[in-house]
Order: sequence, then C-alpha cells, then structure tokens
Amino acid sequence: MTRVVSIYLPDLPTDRIRRADPAIPPDQAIAVIAKSGSKRWVAAADAAARKAGVHIGMPAAKAQALLRGLMLVDADVVADAASLERITLWALTIYSPVVAVDGVDGIVIDTEGADHLQGGELAMVTKIANQFLARKLTARVAVADSWGAAHACARAISRETVIVPSGETVRAVEKLPVSLLRLPTKVVSDLRMLGFQTIGELANTPRAPLTLRFGPEIGRRLDQMFGRVSEPIDPIRTADLIEVSRAFAEPIAAAETIDKYVGRLVVQLIEELQRRGLGVRRADLIVEKVDGTRQAIRAGTVKPVRDVAWLTKLFRDRTEKIEPGFGIEKLTLAAVMAEPLEEHQASSMLAEDEVADVTPLIDIYGNRGQRVYRVAPVASDVPERSVQRISAVADPIGVAWVSHWRRPVRLLARPELIEAIALLPDRPPVSIVWRGTRRKVMRADGPERIFGEWWQRDAEMEAVRDYFIVEDERGERLWIFRSGDGIDPATGSHRWFMHGIFA
Repeated sequence: MTRVVSIYLPDLPTDRIRRADPAIPPDQAIAVIAKSGSKRWVAAADAAARKAGVHIGMPAAKAQALLRGLMLVDADVVADAASLERITLWALTIYSPVVAVDGVDGIVIDTEGADHLQGGELAMVTKIANQFLARKLTARVAVADSWGAAHACARAISRETVIVPSGETVRAVEKLPVSLLRLPTKVVSDLRMLGFQTIGELANTPRAPLTLRFGPEIGRRLDQMFGRVSEPIDPIRTADLIEVSRAFAEPIAAAETIDKYVGRLVVQLIEELQRRGLGVRRADLIVEKVDGTRQAIRAGTVKPVRDVAWLTKLFRDRTEKIEPGFGIEKLTLAAVMAEPLEEHQASSMLAEDEVADVTPLIDIYGNRGQRVYRVAPVASDVPERSVQRISAVADPIGVAWVSHWRRPVRLLARPELIEAIALLPDRPPVSIVWRGTRRKVMRADGPERIFGEWWQRDAEMEAVRDYFIVEDERGERLWIFRSGDGIDPATGSHRWFMHGIFA
C-alpha cells in the first residue's frame, strides 16, 4: 500500500536568512515582512519571535513595538521558492524517486519502493528530521496513507515526527481544523462562518448541500484525504535531468513485456550518458498506470557506471514488485544522480595480478536496503571518535593514527555504565558488574590516561579518562575506564564504564 511523507518547513524564510548570513546570532529574533502598497505585515516569524507574541498577519509596526531588537527582513518570495526547489531536488536524490513541492512551505514524498532503503518508516522519518536539523532547517515530518492526511498531520503536530498507522486516517485527522484541508482561503472562511471547525464535522455533513454551495472542491479534498480518490504526485524534474521514456498506445501488463521495455530504456539512457561523458549513480523507473497512479523503483550503484547489462539486471531484479493494475501506459527512466566517468584502457599484462571487483556485490546489498561501508581512521585520541564510516569504494585514507597502547577488537557503540569496586585514585577495580553479571578481576594493566579534546570542545577542558585492560576469572579481557582522575570532580564523574572487548 502506498504511503506518503509530508515534510513541513514552517520557518523556511527565516531559516534561509540565517543560512545566508551565518553572522546572525542564534538568539536573534527574525520576522519576515510582506508589503502591499503602504501596508506592511508579518509574513513569517522564527521561534524566538513567536515566543514573544509575534504572529503571521500582525502589522510590522506592532511587531517591532512588541519585541525590542526584532530583526525585520523584507519578504523575497522568489528566493524562498528557489530555496524550496533546491531542497526538494536534494530530497529526490536521497529519499525517493517521487518527490514534489507541496505548496510554498513543504515537500511531499511517495515512499513506495524506497522506504526499505531507509530502514523502515520510523528510521526514515527520524533520519529525515535529523538531516534537516543538521542543515539548520526546521522540519515537521508526517507519514500517512494519503497526501492530504500527511500534509495535515505535518502541519498540526508540535513535535518533529508523527507516523499515522495504516488505516487510521479518520482517527488522525477528524479533530484537525478545516484550514488543513488544502481549500482556498475564502472557502475556509465561509465554512467557519457556517460553524464548521474540524475536518470530522465537515466529513460527517451530507455532501449535496456543501457541493451546491461551494462546488465539488470540498468533496474532492475529503475523498483524497481519506483515500477514496487517488492523488498522484508529479515528481519534480529539472531541465538538465537525463531521462528517457516510452508511452504505449495499448497498455502493457505482462512481466515479460515490462522487462523488455525496461531493457530498451536502459540502452537509451546509457547512450545519452555516454554522449555527455557521465555515469549513473542512481536511477529511477517511474511507472504510470491507466488509473492515474504511479509506482517507482529506484536502483543505485556505489560508483558511476555505464554498463547496460548490469543496470538492466538491477531493475529486472525488482520489476516483479510492479503492480500493473489495469495496465501501464508509460515508463520513464531517469538518472537522478550522474557523475563524470572516463573510459580507461584495460591492462593486458600477463604478469599482473587480477584484482577482484566487489562493487557488483555492494550494489546488490545496497539495493536491498543494507548499508555497506568501510571504517577509516580519524586523528583523535578519544576512542569513539578515532574511526569514521566511509564509502565502501572510497579512495584509501593516508592518515594513520598510531597508538602505543592496545585497542580492543570490538568497541561498543557507546560506553556502558558499570559498577566497580576500586581504590582511588589510580588502582584498577577488583570486581565489576556489567549487564547484571558480577566479574572478578584477576589481572589488570593500566591506567592509560586520555584527555578531552579541549581545543575542539570547551566542555572537555579538564576532562580525563583512565583506561584499564582487565581480565576476569573466565579469561575474558575487557576495556574499561574511569571518568575523571580519581581526585578532582571537575575532571569527571568518577564513575566506571565498559568500552570494549579484546579477542
């Protein structure tokens, strides 16, 4: 069943202003001012301004008098629209083949065929919210069965994410205001004058009187929200996007026919990429059906390719998931991510060792939703910061970070609090309790003192860890540390943590 993600960007104008001028203090309140003749009013306000009482529609003079030091910036509708389009194009390359602009403040995504690549809905919405936050963009993310329901829920929530369970649309939206039904402002105003406040009240009213007075728009929006009528998402496209398509006079439905035309589209796409000296990294197959709905399949590669046979295989491995319904009337294949690719002469030296190419295997796992990566060193004494994940086919990193002390073969994702009996300040524990099991320490080596990275983090100016390698009665060797030097509380809490396991 199709699921839709709506990403609401409530502070897009003010976020754009902050990104354009990093010198603006984080606590500076900002209001965007729109003009019409001699009238000036607040068109957008950031969280700090809203907290002080500034709201959209408020006269600019009143807002300035209400909050001393309020930064007023003239609205730039063109720049906001361009910023939203750039964000939407970025989302297209990251999340799903079907992504579109949703009004002036949001993005809508059809996750069918791509949610498994994100690890499921919960992982997907969490990742989306975190990635927008990392880019200093305020976002509210909602997942629901329909575009209308996801749109409404994203704009109604105060938290970052919400997932509406499949089949629970009515319960999720019935108490939401009618203004979230994507109706014209005049219609919403008239409905409120008639006493309609929530979507549930409107949905439970006989359709004929509403249609007679307001036309079919209210009924259409309600049907779209509750999934009675499909609402296809027209994916965003740019002029430089490389895509090929095939329309059919007679709809097709057989799996063999679909595979045949997918193969032909791949050949055409590769020919166009070759003319431009590019290789494809991510390609989308858009299936347009007779009933107006769309289905999409995404295939990615770990490095740019122009291999017809391989790209065809990646798509044909997944075309069995296509549900043609009453028939397919158009197939479109688009290279949403393409990178320069130069042709190299293959070596023919008889004495040269053959190097196995594992990228096809990485591609297969990646298209199944698995994450394939390598671990590379980072110049840091802090153990959990001394490694980083890089692409499985990235160039070797020349930086080596050599330590004179041994490191465990398994480092825990984060240090785990343990109970320990030890003589401070520098003696190892005589026993520890980890995950409910008491272990007697038979041998120990240490301490190895590691200081905080004070030059990067002010909070670590005096931070200290003392690491010990301990061996329990079963011969298992563990890597533990005490937070602090054992004397000065400013150096750490003096609690003990488990951090790794030796072979």
